[in-house]
Amino acid sequence: MRPRRQRPTSEPALKAFGSQMKRHRNRANITQEAIAARTHVTASFVSQIENGKKACKREFAVVADQMTGANGALLELWEDLYKDGSPVPSWFADWSAIEGEAESLVWWEPTIIPGLLQTESYAFEFLRTEKAIKSRLERQEILTRDDPAPIPLTVLLTRAALTYPIGTRETRKEQLQHLASMAERPNISVQVVTLFGQPAGTGGAFGIATMPDRTQVAYLETTVRGVTTDAREDLSSLSEALRKLQAKALPENQSLEVILKGIEAL
Repeated sequence: MRPRRQRPTSEPALKAFGSQMKRHRNRANITQEAIAARTHVTASFVSQIENGKKACKREFAVVADQMTGANGALLELWEDLYKDGSPVPSWFADWSAIEGEAESLVWWEPTIIPGLLQTESYAFEFLRTEKAIKSRLERQEILTRDDPAPIPLTVLLTRAALTYPIGTRETRKEQLQHLASMAERPNISVQVVTLFGQPAGTGGAFGIATMPDRTQVAYLETTVRGVTTDAREDLSSLSEALRKLQAKALPENQSLEVILKGIEAL
């Protein structure tokens, strides 16, 4: 049995803030529930902040500082930690680790075939190096492994993603054949989104991973770099975009027909 990778759950900067907040809260005899009620979050979220597993906004730090009688110490610490940007857990930079630990994955791709379903020759058109290609292909093992069980994956993509001229005709045909084969696996759903009516998902490709503790983490592809986030407002916006995309998606069997027709056209 291949052991699961363990993702770190705290960052020294976050843990430093959390431990100080807990110290001030205990000294003031204030409960996590009280802070949660004032900041409109759950007590569990407050606990995760104190354990260094979650970052908080400045507004939260202001309220926590006031309620615990920290006299500006917590707010000063927060501003010092965030002066060069938001300190986030180190696993945020490693989306592949998140994929491997997820309970399920959903991915929206408007232009190309998602990395988890790419063939070697198709991936070469983007990555160009053997090391990068090998890493991408190894990531795909989460979909076909025996133990632990393969991760459920839902992919939403456009017809354009099926026909975009990546590589040679042979590369594209092989890729669509592989996509059709993977779409028939019980843990993989591939749906083609029809782009009629009000547009949705126009901000680019993104994925959402649901973790074993039922929390969610999202990955957004940008021109410069990938961005990983678990901010509530980000997840809310992405979930709404997914809802709209799924409403425009063909059923799995019809989507497979579209893929097969694409193969025949090559």
